[in-house]
Order: sequence, then C-alpha cells, then structure tokens
Amino acid sequence: MDNKEVVLLKKALERQKKARKQAEGILEEKSKELYDVTHHLRESNQKLENLLSEKTSELDGIFINIIDPYVVMDLQFNVINMNRSAKEFLGFDHVDKLVNLSHFIHPDFLAYTQESMSSMLEVGSLKNYRAKIILDGGVEKWIQINASLVYDKNQRPIAAQGIIRDISQETEVKRLVAEQKAQLDIIVENSPLGIVLSVDGEILKTNNTFVEMLGYKENELKHVSFKSISQPEKIENEIHPIDEMCAGRLDKFTEVWKFTKKDGTTIMAKTMMSAIHDDHRKTDYQVAIIEDISHQLEADRKLKASENRLSALISNLQTGVLLEDENGKVALTNQMFCNIFDIKKTPKNLIGVDCEESEEENKKLFKNPDNFVTRIEEILAKKETVLADELEMIDGRVLARDFIPIDNDGDYKGHLWAYHDITISKNYRKNLEAQREKYGSIIANMNLGLVEVDNEDIIQMVNQSFCNMSGYESDYLIGKVASKVVKFKDGGIIEKKNQNRLGGKSESYEVEVIDKNDNVKHWLISGAPRYDDTGSVIGSIGIHLDITDQKELELQKETLVKDLENSNQGLQEYAHIVSHDLKSPLRSISALATWLSDDYKDVLDEGGRQNLDLMQEKVASMDKLIHGILEYSTANSSALDDSKVNLNEVISDIGETIYIPEHVKLVIPKPLPTIMADRIKVHQVFQNIIGNAVVHIEREEGLVEVLFKDDGEFWQFTISDNGVGIPEEYHKKIFDIFQSIGNNERSTGIGLSIVKKIVDRYQGSVWVDSVVGEGTQFHFTIKKHHN
Repeated sequence: MDNKEVVLLKKALERQKKARKQAEGILEEKSKELYDVTHHLRESNQKLENLLSEKTSELDGIFINIIDPYVVMDLQFNVINMNRSAKEFLGFDHVDKLVNLSHFIHPDFLAYTQESMSSMLEVGSLKNYRAKIILDGGVEKWIQINASLVYDKNQRPIAAQGIIRDISQETEVKRLVAEQKAQLDIIVENSPLGIVLSVDGEILKTNNTFVEMLGYKENELKHVSFKSISQPEKIENEIHPIDEMCAGRLDKFTEVWKFTKKDGTTIMAKTMMSAIHDDHRKTDYQVAIIEDISHQLEADRKLKASENRLSALISNLQTGVLLEDENGKVALTNQMFCNIFDIKKTPKNLIGVDCEESEEENKKLFKNPDNFVTRIEEILAKKETVLADELEMIDGRVLARDFIPIDNDGDYKGHLWAYHDITISKNYRKNLEAQREKYGSIIANMNLGLVEVDNEDIIQMVNQSFCNMSGYESDYLIGKVASKVVKFKDGGIIEKKNQNRLGGKSESYEVEVIDKNDNVKHWLISGAPRYDDTGSVIGSIGIHLDITDQKELELQKETLVKDLENSNQGLQEYAHIVSHDLKSPLRSISALATWLSDDYKDVLDEGGRQNLDLMQEKVASMDKLIHGILEYSTANSSALDDSKVNLNEVISDIGETIYIPEHVKLVIPKPLPTIMADRIKVHQVFQNIIGNAVVHIEREEGLVEVLFKDDGEFWQFTISDNGVGIPEEYHKKIFDIFQSIGNNERSTGIGLSIVKKIVDRYQGSVWVDSVVGEGTQFHFTIKKHHN
C-alpha cells in the first residue's frame, strides 16, 4: 500500500468520525429528553406511564432513523428493538425471530464482553467498547459500542440500548500502518547497509549494521557529527556536501566516503544521502544509506591487477590467441597470433576487425584453403568446444587449433580461438612412435620377463620371456589378475608391493613362485609405478629375472662356506694341538742342552759350548715361530671383546713390556684417543709394529713416534721411525705370512701379517711408506662404528 492510499483511508476515517460525533450528539440530546420525561413521569400517576410508553415509542422512532445501527436488548443480550441500519448491518430482523447478541461475539472477546457488561451495570453506561463479532457467513467485523442502561419506574435496570459503529476499515488501516511500521523497522534493523537519520548533519538514529560497521555502541553515535567521523574521498569547491544539503542547495548525492572506526582504523563506504524537506523547503532530516565497499574496492584493485597480468600473459603467450565477440569482431589478440599468420598490424590495431574478412585473407596460407574456411563455419554453427583441430600450412608447419565458446548463463558472448605450432611435437611423436616400435620389439624378445598391470593388478601386457618363465600363454594371461594366476609361496607379498607402487615406490625383491607345471622357481622382481601424462599412478611395471640356477649356486655356496668354517675350526684346533705337541720336544731339547752344558762344561771345548748355545737359540727361535703361527691362526677367528680402550695406556704398557734399546725413544707427540675395540687385539697391533720398528734403528739417536688423526668415519694411526727403511719391493710382501726383510733370523715373518688380519676385522686398511736409509711410516685405520 503506497502513501496515497494511506492518505485516502485517513480522510475517510476522519469523515466517519465526524458523522459518529453528530450521531452521538443527537443520541445524547434525545437521551436527556427521555431522562427528563421519565423523571416527570415518576411524579405522575399510573396513567402517565402510558404516556411514557408513547413518548418512548416516539423516541424509538427517532432512533430508528439514525444512520448508525441502534439496538435495544434485555440484560440477557436478547434483542428487544433495533433500527433499519442495525438490521442491515447484523443481517436479521428481531421481529422475525428472537436473537441473542452474545452469539455474534468472537470467542476471543467473550471474557472482555462479560467484564464490560458488569461495568455498565455498575456505572449505568459503556463507553468505546471495541470487539470483534462474527456475522452470518463467517464474516468478521470490528465494532465500537457506546451504550446505557434503561430503568423501570423503580429505577431498576431492565434493558440496555446502544449505537454500534463499524470500525473494521479503521482497524484494518491501523493494522496495516502498524504492520508497515514493523516491517520497515525489521528491514532497517536487518539491512546489510548502514542506515542513519540525522538532523543538520548530527546523527539522530542508526541501525545495528552502521553501529557494528564502525565498532561503536548506538548511544555513542547519538548527536555525533557526520563530518567528525567521515571524510568524502573528493570535495568539490572545498564545500562539504552535508553543508550544501543543510543549506538547501543539495537534495541528494552519492559519494565514496572514508569513515573512521572507533579503533582508529578506516573503511571506504559508498554513501547515499537524501534530504527530507517540509512544505517550506526547510531541511528537517537527512537520511544516509552507507555500504562498506572496502573489500569491493580491494577486490576491484586485485581484479584490475589480475586483468593486467592476464593481458600481459596473453600478450607473451607462445600460443596464438584470438578472442572473437558475439558479432564476429576481434575483441583481443596477441603478437604470436600475428606472427603465425604473418599479419603486419599490431594486436591493438586488430581490435574491431571483422573476423570473416580476416579468414578469407589468411586461407591462402593453408594447404587446403577452402577446407580452412568451411571447417570454421562448421565449428561456429555447432558452438561446441573443439580441441587439437590440426591444420597443415603450405610452408610445412602444422597448427593445432582450439575453439572454446564463451557462455554467460546461457547468453552467448563470443568464442576463443587458440593456435599452437605443433610442427616440432608432431615430428617428435612420429619419431617417438618409431622408437616405441623399436623398443617394443626389444621388449618382446629380451630375456627378462616383463609384465604391465593396472591399479587393480589386472595384466595389461606381457612379453614372451615372461610367458616362458610362467608356463602360460600371453592370450591366457592378459586380462587376468596377476597375483591369482601366478602362484607365490608368500601370498601376501604381491598385494603389499602393489600398495607400494600406488604410493610411487620402486623396489626389487625376491619371491618363490610355483609355475604352471608346479615347479618351484626363484624370481628376482624389479617393480616400478607406471604414470600417465598427468603424473598419476595408473599401474605398475615388473621386470622378472629367473634366478633359480643362481639360487641353487648360492645354496651350494652356503654349504661350502659352512664346510669351510668347520674346516677352519678343525685347523685352529689342529694348530693348538700341533703347537702343544711341537713345543713339548723343544722343551725337552732345551732341557738336554742345559744339562749337557752344566754336566760337561769342563770337558767341552769352546766349539762344543758354542754349539750348545746355538742349539738353545734355535730352540727359542722355533718356539717363537710356533707361537706366531698360533696367533696368526686365531687372529681373525676369536670373538672381539670391544670396550673403551685408552691408547695412551696401551703404548705405555708396550714400552714397559718389549725390549727397547737405550738409544731409541718411544714418543707420543699428542695424546691418543680412547676408542671402542678389543684391548688385546689393539695391543697386539701396536706392539707388533713398534717392536718391529725399534730393532731396525741403527742411528745413534733412534726415534719412534705414535701419531693419529680423526678421518671422520675412521681413526688413522701412524707409527713413524728413523730406522734403516724398507725397500719398495717389500712394501706389500711384508704383510704376507713368513715374509721378512733380508736374513734377519730374529724375525718370524708373522707379526705384520697378524697386524693386517686384525685391521681387516676392524674394516680398516694397513700400508707402509718408507725410504731406505731415512725411515719408515706404518699407517693403519680402524672404523669407529664397525660391525
């Protein structure tokens, strides 16, 4: 309902009110006359009562002609009399039937009616009773009743009379106005836009959206000046638009303003303000609708930047791009498009050019010019996406053309053409096909079994070698689940490995397989995931090698190694037995030589005594040789008892244990580390090298130094001396058993070979650097974290 209809309804309501006032005046005047007559009749005799009845009838005749419905009822709501208007309004005639007015009262107003009736019985009248009634046919009406009691000669109430006014239209108008106001309040309070009512630029009322927009409370914004919390983005003539509006020179405006929030931050808002004037053109209010467009402005900025980047991207694409609008005109193109078709104009100058004319000009560049134009017409007629449409040019180039229609919610906005020069890639694909055929032939004839499966383990391809390995034909294998056709002793291994393929993992592993003929075979499988062009795993490829023969050789090797270990164990035991058996006769010979020397020293001449001494030396040498052989045989067999070994203490013990000539010094230039090793084995290594060094120094001042350095994964040790040196041809031989330099009878040729065996057990190396006449450096390494 618009404002005009509301005005008309208000005028009609005013007219009804005036008419009712006139009727009330007449009623009050007649009521007073009736009251006077009644009072007069009380003082008269019974005879005058008839006169009263006549007067009452006359008065009823007057009420009968009242415009508004008039009704007289007894105190039980039964109708006694009513005028024509009442009959028309209520839809019945009391003469025809007895009617009780309580039946017309709406159920919601029964209690209210009883209260009103009780009040009238007390005070004698009823003013502005308003209620809803239900007439015949279910029609609901709103009524207003002004009524008074009718008394008998004893002043007892015997009836009630009243005028009924139909206020349905008035009530409906009020309801609609109230409803519109409520709806307007809901709209204002729930509007996503800030709404502000101001007087002379000062805020009078706001909605919640504006309050939340600026972070204030509603009371904090009352009487705050717009100018104190906002600033237009641009001010013309240095006059604030609110000042212009308050001065009556501006009725409305829409601008972007910067608003300052309570926390000091700012927002950009679209502000639409309108002035509300009275009849004298005086500004009473200003209504502002404020929309926060900070995010929109930021989005516009990003969109603009994105458009610029997109434009730059299209301009620099290696694809020829042509954007054609719905009218067949060039909307956008790039330099690559111009280069492909040898167009001399710039992309900017091509905008607006008719594409059909351009097609006619460019068709001469293609091997089949007419087909070039015809194909474009076919594509445009269907308006469906076309990709990789190939075109051959007369200069040998091959183009791939894409067509993409542009549709905006069913509204056709043009289309995009994209041209790619695929000459190189097409030639590459041809070469690739040739290579594929070549390698396909190689795969088909290689000795390794090849199987290709999808993600469900279904065989896609096999070569002949795999068929030979499994015993099945390729036609039987293709399409089958690989893990169900080929029987594996460990049934779950293939499923686990397939999961690894899906995860992109490649690996090699051994399996035991039962072929078609129930023969157990050993296969070495190298599996790898298979990818599509997008990098997604679509299956796996397995290369199979039959290692059954090698496996049998390994088993034979294990048997031989075990036999060899048993043999070595036997040899070690034999060495212990032999050393014991050999040492026993030596001790006997040594005892006999000692007895001969003691018993016959006075009889034997010098030569005899020298022979007995020589015999004792040979016995000692033989004992030393037997001991060295025993140590050599156990150097790499006994268990290593690793613990923390302080090498400084080891060298000190060696210096006190072995014989070191007086002219030789054993020196440690800087403290040696503490290492994890078998103390006895390490002691043996250092003692054998140091003992070998001190006996081969012929200088007046001999020097043996023990050095080390941390080589990361290894400890490297060096034992340096200034002795006679070792000729180069012996640098490797000296680490072999029974190899010694020269004819030194004191050397067994076993000590350095024991050193090499022990160093090997610590995963290290041993070597020698030496210059004859200058000295020797023995080097060896020990792994820090050895097995």
